Amino acid sequence: MRTVVVNGDGLTVEDVVDVASGEADAELAPSVPATMERSRAVVAAAIEGDAPVYGVNTGFGALADTRVGEKDLARLQGAIVRSHAAATGEPLDDATVRALLLLRARTLAAGYSGVRPQLPARLIELLNLGLLPVVPGKGSVGASGDLAQLAHLAQPLIGEGRLRGPGDPPRGRPAAEVLAEHGIAPLELAPKEGLSLVNGTEPMQALLAFSVRDAQMLVAAADVACALSVEALLGTDRPYDERVQMIRPHPGQLASAANLRALLAGSPLLASHRHSRHAVQDAYCLRCAPQVHGAVRDVLAHARRVIDIELGSVVDNPVVVPDGEVMTTGNFHGEPLAFAADMLAMALAELASISERRLDRMLDPAFSRGLPPFLAPDAGTNSGFMLAQYTAASLVSENKVLAHPASVDTIPTSGKQEDHVSMGWTAVRKLREVVANVRTCLAVEVCCAAQGIDLRAQVAAPSEALRAVHAAVRAWVPMMDVDREVAEQITSIDGLLPSLVEVAGARCGGLR
Repeated sequence: MRTVVVNGDGLTVEDVVDVASGEADAELAPSVPATMERSRAVVAAAIEGDAPVYGVNTGFGALADTRVGEKDLARLQGAIVRSHAAATGEPLDDATVRALLLLRARTLAAGYSGVRPQLPARLIELLNLGLLPVVPGKGSVGASGDLAQLAHLAQPLIGEGRLRGPGDPPRGRPAAEVLAEHGIAPLELAPKEGLSLVNGTEPMQALLAFSVRDAQMLVAAADVACALSVEALLGTDRPYDERVQMIRPHPGQLASAANLRALLAGSPLLASHRHSRHAVQDAYCLRCAPQVHGAVRDVLAHARRVIDIELGSVVDNPVVVPDGEVMTTGNFHGEPLAFAADMLAMALAELASISERRLDRMLDPAFSRGLPPFLAPDAGTNSGFMLAQYTAASLVSENKVLAHPASVDTIPTSGKQEDHVSMGWTAVRKLREVVANVRTCLAVEVCCAAQGIDLRAQVAAPSEALRAVHAAVRAWVPMMDVDREVAEQITSIDGLLPSLVEVAGARCGGLR
């Protein structure tokens, strides 16, 4: 198991995903206390001074003009954690909470927040012990970041809220009880520390990072699924010719077309009908696949740029800049993440939409070029994959609702101090649903395309790469000669998708 070292520098999407999934652990770099000392000293000096410093000796949000006396400064920091722990809904899953602990520790360790090293150290300690704060999933507008979720994440640091360890129920147990079992004393927050624990975009970062990583697999899986469908539908690979693609050189389109050429290269099945009359021009769902899949890839590339920048950013407020000035900032506003998530949701929804159209053609004897109705060898007695298309159609329709952008909405909060908000948390949450729906739709297409290739066996075999993919599918999901439960087949292929991409890439010189 590798170790992700948290030193305040930017993390990668892969770092976040690996720690979240338990495939990597994390540790705080020895250099972090020294890095954090400069800003901590500035905050300490501000406490001694007369000037109001937001969040250090003033109230929060709309109460920014309310001065807090020195005797109340420590109580102020605990109060913001308690009062902001106002989220609702089902708790976030373990992977997301692990990512939050890592990301919040990274931000604080960067040395701009004016807090003690004990805070990121405690977050990393909880992470490595598997003691996960219970964080309800709803209740953020993505303005000062995700205040409510981060407050619930912070509560156990002061011995409040709830923690769940291995074997605990989803809603965990009182944090004080769990900490005591592990001999961990709650922290008493110093000035500025409560505010720094709750301000930030880390929840949005975590879900966007997960979705970007998943989408990187899905765009490749979409090319594999399409290539299988081309074979099953006796399609042509001529629209993917490099000479055609180069005269409209969008990067994603070029990559998708190159994948399709590689996947279909040397196909005896394609060669068997290359000069037949029907091969003159395919339907858009086949012919325009590189243009649609490629446009999705280009949006994904933008989302990747956004999350790469965010994973190295400081999203606290206020911050201590290098010259020692304490400055108010809007870096916690979630708009960049909200836009990226909304655009990615819209783009990925199109992968499912075009996939469902290819699927429908395989099931309809009027368009499938000789395949039996619903891919059932004994149609009539058997319904074949009729209902698989219903499933894909329902998910495609659901995605159209989920693809409505959250970021076009705003609603004032905090007494109109926070009068424009991003709704980024809503954007990343529904993006996760879109990702899952797209994955299922591609699994349905692969399931049906594999059946179609079986039914073409007497004509010819597909390409070498696609024979390997087909064999990998059939190792887990036998051909459906007579009707049996389809849900289990879809679920199995859904789980296989990443390995199918790897198999295809290994046989065709790598996928882009």
